Amino acid sequence: MLAGFDEARNKGLDIGGKAGDPVLASADGRVVYAGAGLRGYGNLIILKHNNTYLTAYAHNQALLVKEDQAVRKGQKIAEMGNSDADRVKLHFEIRRQGKPVDPTKYLPR
Repeated sequence: MLAGFDEARNKGLDIGGKAGDPVLASADGRVVYAGAGLRGYGNLIILKHNNTYLTAYAHNQALLVKEDQAVRKGQKIAEMGNSDADRVKLHFEIRRQGKPVDPTKYLPR
């Protein structure tokens, strides 16, 4: 782990890896955004899991899913990269009703 959750400075987790490493969906959901239109996130995927939770996966080098596509937990949705970042990493966020929450409280160890 490169950087942990900090409400003021880091709205998610930064996870190190190598370019091309698989990025997997954390839970079943639907792709609500896949693109590079949000500054600071690079190639970004946002999954909606239900009416409460969204997850975001940023800085990818390749996006493997399209908007409105259904995905399954563990499915490869992207390849890790350094788009709009200083190094290769996955920036991962969980949002509960639109507000960032600490992903470590939701993910298995």
